[in-house]
Amino acid sequence: MSLLSPSPATGYLRQDGRKGIRNVVLVAYLVECAHHVSRKIISRFENEPVHLIGFSGCYPNGYADKMMHAICTHPNVGAVLLVSLGCESFNRNRLYEQIEASGRPVKLVTIQQNGGTVNSIEEGISFVNRALELIQEVPKVPFHLQELIVGIVSGGSDATSGITANPAAGRAFDLLNEAGCTTIFENTSEMIGLENLLRKRATRPELAEILPEAVDKAARYHAIMGHGSFAPGNAEGGLTTLEEKSMGAYCKSGTAPIIGLIKPGDRTTIPGLYLMDIVPDGEPRFGFPNPNDISEMNELIASGAHLVLFTTGRGSVAGSAVSPVIKICANPETYRNMEGDMDVNAGKILTNEATLEDIAHEIVAQIVDVAHGVKTCSEQLGHQEFSLGYKSFEPIGPSCLTY
Repeated sequence: MSLLSPSPATGYLRQDGRKGIRNVVLVAYLVECAHHVSRKIISRFENEPVHLIGFSGCYPNGYADKMMHAICTHPNVGAVLLVSLGCESFNRNRLYEQIEASGRPVKLVTIQQNGGTVNSIEEGISFVNRALELIQEVPKVPFHLQELIVGIVSGGSDATSGITANPAAGRAFDLLNEAGCTTIFENTSEMIGLENLLRKRATRPELAEILPEAVDKAARYHAIMGHGSFAPGNAEGGLTTLEEKSMGAYCKSGTAPIIGLIKPGDRTTIPGLYLMDIVPDGEPRFGFPNPNDISEMNELIASGAHLVLFTTGRGSVAGSAVSPVIKICANPETYRNMEGDMDVNAGKILTNEATLEDIAHEIVAQIVDVAHGVKTCSEQLGHQEFSLGYKSFEPIGPSCLTY
């Protein structure tokens, strides 16, 4: 199956030349104290493309600043309402200026300067109503499917994940790469012990050295923190070791050469397969927890993912703000129990109802449909999970990307 044959989807053209497959209004709180006001605003728009995101911390953090900028100017975003308490340390004026410079309608509501909760809610609702009209004026242009950026995560893994959903998604990734798309896989915490496999897939000698270093960093980080990627739920689902989980998770990347290493919020440079390093640099400072499915999806979206594939064996109901999430269920029993939350039943491989290749093509067909505007299960159910905490990253070096 070729992704080059279907007719183009409709894209939403942004001033920087990037195109989105969705056209949403974001309501973004800049400190937890503004969360309630923001949630009350979006509650008036239940059936509209209005999504809630935010940063709960008060103390400034470069990672959170970069993530908020990247997500608020994502090609799927048409307009943004920023909600500030007024005394937080987040640089709200700079974020406002960055969004304004991107050509999107933007408004900043500062609760302390706006008369408190009621006035701020009313002003926010007024802007969102206006923004929903303004985003209809965004130019609609052909969106060729090879322009897609697709991310992938796995969560709630069990013993079936590494033999159905993940290899099928990996094969789908290969089809995407063959068609000229950009793909991103992540979570170096689940690649400990696989350093040589990563090294062999690097397209350049300098990248071949950097990829194992990212995995070594993850191993050191989790050794210091006293935990890793293997969770009790994985064991209950039949996985026996971190190595077993890692091999199963790794295969969702497919077999294509790896052309670059990025960190959350970094943009890809050319089409191809990238590894995202989500483990903070330096010594642990903020108590980075076990990998979080929601934050991982957000990090892929911050790096431009138009949509995210989510493989799961035990089942997950999570979606995400900004970009659609396609759920690929590994376990046929889980699928039967949670069919309304799942887009693809990869468990059919176990029941001999489909081959791995069949499921890979079904995943690609789902991607094509979603790019054409079809809503995923999580979109239909209104899932817009978002999580953003504290991390610390050093800028990537010139050897990380292919230009």
